[in-house]
Amino acid sequence: MTPPAASASTGPHRFGADIARILPLAWPVFVGQVAVLAFGTIDTVLVGRHSPQELAAFAVGAAAYVTIFVGFMGVVLAVSPLVGQLFGARRLPEAGAELHQAVWLALALSVVGCVLLLYPQPFLWLAKASPEVAVRVRGYLQALAVALPASLLFTVFRGFNTAVSRPKAVMLLQLAGLALKLPLSAALVFGWPAAGVPEMGVTGAGVATAVAMWLQVALAWALMRRDAFYAPFALWGCGWPAPDWRALRGLLRLGIPMGLAILIEVTGFSAMALLISRLGTVPVAGHQIAVNLVSMMFMLPLALANATSTLVAQRIGADDLADARRLGWHGLWLGAALAASLGAAVFAGRAWVVGWYTGDAAVAAAAVPLLAWLVVFHLADAVQTIAAFVLRAWRIATVPMFIYAGALWGIGLGGGSLLGLSGADAVPPALRGAPGFWAAATTGLVAAAIALTALMRWVLRPAR
Repeated sequence: MTPPAASASTGPHRFGADIARILPLAWPVFVGQVAVLAFGTIDTVLVGRHSPQELAAFAVGAAAYVTIFVGFMGVVLAVSPLVGQLFGARRLPEAGAELHQAVWLALALSVVGCVLLLYPQPFLWLAKASPEVAVRVRGYLQALAVALPASLLFTVFRGFNTAVSRPKAVMLLQLAGLALKLPLSAALVFGWPAAGVPEMGVTGAGVATAVAMWLQVALAWALMRRDAFYAPFALWGCGWPAPDWRALRGLLRLGIPMGLAILIEVTGFSAMALLISRLGTVPVAGHQIAVNLVSMMFMLPLALANATSTLVAQRIGADDLADARRLGWHGLWLGAALAASLGAAVFAGRAWVVGWYTGDAAVAAAAVPLLAWLVVFHLADAVQTIAAFVLRAWRIATVPMFIYAGALWGIGLGGGSLLGLSGADAVPPALRGAPGFWAAATTGLVAAAIALTALMRWVLRPAR
């Protein structure tokens, strides 16, 4: 087994040397996250070509599923910093025990999540879905109720392997799931009469997701049983250990604020879309283009955040706190530099980029002004994400949760509503409508980035 990275205490640790440690962990996470993003892109394209009713049902169903899944995903991902510290301390059987308990936690959360998916009345009410759309939403969410346990179990696998510096294993399985998802979704959405496969529309997309996710879990299970790398973790002893309530409380203590923070972030932007939709189809279409673009760009800082937090947690476990502090700051600097460069490049070619999304002049005219906020938005998003992940490596998640609530809900949504919807004369014309929401969201992200960086500076201060 490869030991954690060598201590930095033997000499000066340069920025370039730390980047060489972060990037090998970051790029597989980046590729894997793009594959995950492609799941939704595939379904959007296929279902959109099927019919407007199916696409409307997909939009409502996907919003319901994402809201449920991401919150529970954040709770389960508490396994990553805990295992990372144990791995750094070479307490490998204890790291394996954390995985056992994380599996129990994922299964318990799956029960709650499946009930919510099978009874989606609150989501249907919020969306004011017509009876025709509601029927389709129910079928889609029933399929995703089958997928949810697999998704959370695979999250455990992902969190564990990231923590022990094995992101390539996760990436390969995510790519395998994507390779199955594309043809299976096409066959189930549109039907394949020659093979006796009926046309299922949006429900077929959900069934394809369930099949792909359970395939990923099966492959992950086989890998961890057969690969000698996992033997020191004592994963396969005399049966699967029973739930350990003390260990589960430890996971929940870190996982609940992590899950709530992620949920706040996701709902902050999903609610922004719902509010902008009140302005009409053209503003919300322009907003959707901008959101899709920044979502793809976000995969880069997210990968760097995962890699940096993994190394930081390992060095904390190895009791090399000086190296942990340096890695945290160097990861943040790298993410900020790359985000500023990427944001500037996309901003410079924003008209050309929007042209790839739409040929509708009105929609393009609505989207291009939103990208005026892109450089600051993406830079702040990258900084706050990496800072939050580094803090999680130090097992700090509650204060960041409150920062997110104030910045993203208070400044972002609250400020966006005042600017974008109030119609007050005091609001400049350039900040009315969707641009007002983006101005407020950018301000909220800047506030979160400043607050989280300040908290990170306080946490990482050397002991006196």
